[in-house]
Amino acid sequence: MKYTPTQIAGVTIIDLEPQRDHRGFSSRSFCADEFADRGLSFNVTQTNIYFNYTRGTVRGLHHRVPPYAQTQVVRCTRGAIAAVAVDIRPGSQTYGDHVMVELSADNYRALFLPPFVAHGFQTLIDNTEVSYQVGGEPAPSDAQGFHWNDPEFGIVWPLPVTVISEQDASWPSRTPSFASIESAASCLTR
Repeated sequence: MKYTPTQIAGVTIIDLEPQRDHRGFSSRSFCADEFADRGLSFNVTQTNIYFNYTRGTVRGLHHRVPPYAQTQVVRCTRGAIAAVAVDIRPGSQTYGDHVMVELSADNYRALFLPPFVAHGFQTLIDNTEVSYQVGGEPAPSDAQGFHWNDPEFGIVWPLPVTVISEQDASWPSRTPSFASIESAASCLTR
């Protein structure tokens, strides 16, 4: 596998390196030792699959609040998505910045998301399937989030939004949410 850091510390693009022959190809999609060698701490506790019927569907932006850290590897196994990661770690040099990466069944690319990085995606093709490998302890309540179209993030989604859940459409903007994350994070360092 080839690991490419993004401008957000810890958010890493992972490209498979298929070994091809007349049958097709094989490739590792996860190796604990390789991840550890690159400082990507990851202990898989579950895998989730999201299937999306319609092009333009947005899911997110989801995150966890300290101390409930969650690490994820996101991969598109059918169709294509624009995956977004937003740095919400207080004290980070890229705090509030985002990165967008296209993941597809054709490019065999994944995105590693360290703890306390908000994430979401938009489907680029109908009938898209996304796999999340998740590591970390579960939170006592469901994920929290930010509004998918908060102007402070400056995310330019590639398509008009066609479908979004009520919950994702009702997440608050960055400002009050960041205050609660900073408060929770400061409690951990006392």
